[in-house]
Amino acid sequence: MRYTSALAGVIILENANLYHLLYQRFSAHLQATCLELPDGTSCSYAELDAWSAGMAQVLAQLGATEGDRVMMQVGKSPAAVALYLACLRGGFVLVPLNTAYTSAELAYFIADASPAVVVCDPPREPDITRLVPPGVTVACLGPGECDLAALGRAAAGDAPVCPRADHDLAAILYTSGTTGRSKGAMLSHGNLASNASTLHALWGFQPGDVLLHALPIFHVHGLFVALNTAMLNASRIIFLEKFTTQAVLASLPKATVMMGVPTFYTRLLASADFSRLHFDHMRLFISGSAPLTEQTFRQFELRTGMRILERYGMTETGMITSNPLEGERVAGTVGFALPAVDVRVCDEHGGLRAPGDVGVVEVRGPNVFRGYWKMPDKTAQEFRPGGWFITGDLGQLDGEGRLSIVGRAKDLIISGGFNVYPKEIELCLDALGEIAESAVIGVPHPDLGEAVVAVCVATSQAPPEPERVLQELEGQLAAFKRPKALVFIEELPRNAMGKVQKNQLREAHSQLFGGA
Repeated sequence: MRYTSALAGVIILENANLYHLLYQRFSAHLQATCLELPDGTSCSYAELDAWSAGMAQVLAQLGATEGDRVMMQVGKSPAAVALYLACLRGGFVLVPLNTAYTSAELAYFIADASPAVVVCDPPREPDITRLVPPGVTVACLGPGECDLAALGRAAAGDAPVCPRADHDLAAILYTSGTTGRSKGAMLSHGNLASNASTLHALWGFQPGDVLLHALPIFHVHGLFVALNTAMLNASRIIFLEKFTTQAVLASLPKATVMMGVPTFYTRLLASADFSRLHFDHMRLFISGSAPLTEQTFRQFELRTGMRILERYGMTETGMITSNPLEGERVAGTVGFALPAVDVRVCDEHGGLRAPGDVGVVEVRGPNVFRGYWKMPDKTAQEFRPGGWFITGDLGQLDGEGRLSIVGRAKDLIISGGFNVYPKEIELCLDALGEIAESAVIGVPHPDLGEAVVAVCVATSQAPPEPERVLQELEGQLAAFKRPKALVFIEELPRNAMGKVQKNQLREAHSQLFGGA
C-alpha cells in the first residue's frame, strides 16, 4: 500500500543554503532572544548571526574550503549552535558526533570522514590531536591551542552566505549498521530546508511560541528538527544542557512547545510535582526518536488533558510522518506522510502490501538523504527504482494513510532515544577471551523504552563476573551502548540454518526490568 500527502509545497530560493532560509525568517527579529540558558544568560539572533559569521571566517583561515568536512564533538552550548550555523553559511559539511564516543570510535570517524577541522571541548584536545593525521586542524570551543569560540567572536562581521544548491551537502550524520561499521548519511541543504519548512507549517508554529529544548544537538532530532523549526519561527529557545526532571519542570512554565523522546514523558509522569502549572499554557508536546507506548500516551492524556503528538523519522530522512496538529492523534501510530513525502509498505521484493498488512516501510521525497558517504554499493542496496528508500522498519498503513510502526526488520535497539546496533557490541564482547559468543538484544525498560542486554556463552564452566566484563567495555563503547545487564547461558538458541533466534532471547528476558 502507498500513501501520498496532498499538501505538497515547494520552496524556491536564489540561494538554497539553509542558512539563507533561516536568516530570511529571523532577520526581522535580530534583537529577539534566540537561546535562553538556565543561568539567566541569553544569546540574541543578532549575536548568533555575527558569531557564526566570525566562526565561518576562522574555519576558512584554518584551511576549510567549500565542501570540506568540519567534525564536531562538543557539549551542548550556544557556541556549538554558532558552529553549526557557521558551517551552513560557509558551505562546509558539518559532521556532528555523540559526545559519548570513545577515542577508539572517534578514530574510525576521523579516518572515514577526512575532516579539514575537528572541533572538540578543551579536555578532549590532547587525545584528539593524537588521532588526527597531519594537516588536520584541531580547534576547541573554549580555552586551548585554538579557541574557535573566542576567535569567532573577535572576527564577527558581515560574512557572506556561501551559495549552495539543493543537492549540496550540509551535513554527514553517522548511523551504525548491522555489520558494525558506521555509515555516514549525507544530508543536503535541500533535505534539511524542506523538512524544517514542512514541520514549521505542519505543527502550527506561530508568533510567541517558545521551544523547550532538552535534547542533544549531535542528533537529527535536537539539531535539525528542534533548532531549525524554532529558528524559522524566530522563536525563543529555552536551551537546557540535558534533560533532568527538575530543570524541565522549572522551564516548562515559560514554554509553549516541547520536543522530546518518550523517556522525557515517562519521567515527567513519574514526578509528583508535574502539575497544571507546567502544562495548562502549553500548546504542543511532541515525541519522537523512539516508540511512544500507548500506556504513556494514555497516562499523559489522563494527567494533562493533552495528547502527545508522535511523529516518525530517521537519520537518513529527517521526519517522514506525523500525527496531525488538528484532528485525531491515535495512540500507537505515527500519523500520516508529511507534505511532499510518499510512504508505502512493501514486501521484501518491493511489491505493495494491502491496507492493514505488515511490510517494510519505504519512503521518497525531498527529505530523503543523498546516500551513504563513500558507500555507493550500500547506497544502491537501500534504494529501489523511483527513488524509494528502504527504511528497514516494519509497519502497516490503514485505509486513510495512517502509519503504524510494528517492529524493525533489523536488530536496531532504541534506548533512551539513541540508536544502538547489536553487532558493534557483539564484536567487542566476542573479542574478550572469556566469552565464546554473544547476542545483544533490546528488552522493555520502564524508563529507557528499551535496555541493551547481552546474552553470552562463557568459554569456561565458571563464567566471569558480569560487572567486570562491563567494565572492560567502558573504554570501547559509549555509555548508551553498553549493556544494562549481562546474562550467561549455556548455549544460544538457533534455527536449522544456524541463525541465533533473538526473538526467543527477547521473550525469555522480557521481564528483566519489570517489562513495559
